[in-house]
Amino acid sequence: MDWTRGRTIGRGSSAAVSVATAHDSGETFAVKSVELSRSETLQREQKILSSLNCPQIIGYRGSGVSSENGGLLYNLFMEFAPGGSLSDQIRRSGGSLNDAVIRSYTREILLGLEYLHSVGIAHCDVKAPNILIAADGLKIADLGCAKLAGDVASAVGGTPVYMAPEVARGEQQGFAADVWALGCTVIEMETGRAPWAGDFVDPVSALFNIGFSGDGPEIPSFMSKQGRDFLGKCLRWDPSERWSACELLKHPFLEGSRSFKEFCAPGLDSPRSVLDCGFLDPKEDSNPGCESSTDSPAERIRRLSLSGEDATSFWGFQDWASDEDWVTVRDNWAEVDPIVLYFGPENENEPTNEKGIIDSNWISCWDDLAFSTPTKCKITSLPFQLSVAVSPV
Repeated sequence: MDWTRGRTIGRGSSAAVSVATAHDSGETFAVKSVELSRSETLQREQKILSSLNCPQIIGYRGSGVSSENGGLLYNLFMEFAPGGSLSDQIRRSGGSLNDAVIRSYTREILLGLEYLHSVGIAHCDVKAPNILIAADGLKIADLGCAKLAGDVASAVGGTPVYMAPEVARGEQQGFAADVWALGCTVIEMETGRAPWAGDFVDPVSALFNIGFSGDGPEIPSFMSKQGRDFLGKCLRWDPSERWSACELLKHPFLEGSRSFKEFCAPGLDSPRSVLDCGFLDPKEDSNPGCESSTDSPAERIRRLSLSGEDATSFWGFQDWASDEDWVTVRDNWAEVDPIVLYFGPENENEPTNEKGIIDSNWISCWDDLAFSTPTKCKITSLPFQLSVAVSPV
């Protein structure tokens, strides 16, 4: 496959993940790359991923070797998840997710784990950064630590604060350890922080405490009774007593939980991206869904203009000056001066500034931003960011 590498969107201890584009189809996908001489782990991940077929597992798109910058790289091609990771979503939502979203996300992750376990594979590194948000739902990704059940020869792996006690002690790592890590991930969705985060000065202390203290992660007291019971089933000290993924899918905590697709119910406006659905609103606790037909373009733009406490209340992050919570919408701009656009009725002239017509590479938003009265939209473009402030003319 002929393809072009784009920007880097993730980097681990050995491999880097970039956005890429196929020349023939124009498809956007993700490529995970490492030096060919150090690619044994990535090639093992390729063998596992290429054998899987599940909506809740990141899709396999192929593999290959490329010559770049005077060296050889081994590349694993995967489905691109434009919504980023679950960690990104927690941060975008102000540090926690509401109960309806947590139940939906937990169900999606469990469906992926149930599939992996049914084909004899333990993921071994379940955590929020390894859960991605694609256009059609959550996807379990990064199978670099995955192994076949019963493979006692391979060393234990993963991230210390998500490790089950038996893994921390170096005894075993199987399906039950994935369930423990799922419980830790649910706690992170509830609280905005991984269990044990900040409690220990180094990984060795964390592993010793997790493996030998007899303590489990603290279950948030503000969770519902069903939620606390669900976590209790995930975080049992004895791995043989933990519920399986299949059993957890039938737990009352997940009864009535809606799938990712169901949040965008038929009859509502079609979302323009995976970030456009109402369940991404951290303050929406009931009847989540995509914006309704009564949510006019003018109202959506008005919300963009919120600042100070109003912005914090609606969006869940501090203010427009913060760099952390922006969603990348265009990433190959050189730094430019602020541009002032004037939007009016559809028969008005195209948006212009003093330098002329706006770059034609911009996706047209003219129809969506047709107002009955002129509105001034100030767009400040910086590398990897786009900020918008709106006020009446």
